[in-house]
Amino acid sequence: MTTGTDEEFQALAGGRAEFAAATTVDRIVFAPGAAAMGPGALRIVLRHELFHYASRPVTAADAPWCLTEGVADYVSRPRTPRPAPADMGVLPTNADFQATGPALSLAYDRAWWFARFVGTRFGDPVLRRLYLAACGVGHPDLDTALATTLSLDGDALITAWQQWLAAQG
Repeated sequence: MTTGTDEEFQALAGGRAEFAAATTVDRIVFAPGAAAMGPGALRIVLRHELFHYASRPVTAADAPWCLTEGVADYVSRPRTPRPAPADMGVLPTNADFQATGPALSLAYDRAWWFARFVGTRFGDPVLRRLYLAACGVGHPDLDTALATTLSLDGDALITAWQQWLAAQG
């Protein structure tokens, strides 16, 4: 469904002005600006939202956004070289996804790069297991899910991720 105004997008999907689309329980809703997107960008947005729609039955409402958004981007965005910010190797918090402008983009990029790290280093089946462990109904806290699934404590995991990121630049 495509909306005609930002207010309609907000009312139907809880969408924010920064978003091109949002997923509800029963549909994907596009913001008015999505009509002006090129085919490549629209394909990325649609894949991202389709991931959210398809994973909705196994995703808890309180799942960590660093994984729900990072994995959605992992399946939708093309592989590109690492961007310039040196502080990319920091897991974003749910609060980081409430930001606007460049801070919001950075939260999405950090989540995406973390999902790329897990998928590359541990494999896509492990990334799937991590998503289910950390985002499923009754999930443990994120640190526990990461340590259990990836067999690395928090500091070792972040160090490995940062080393991997440095090699991507």
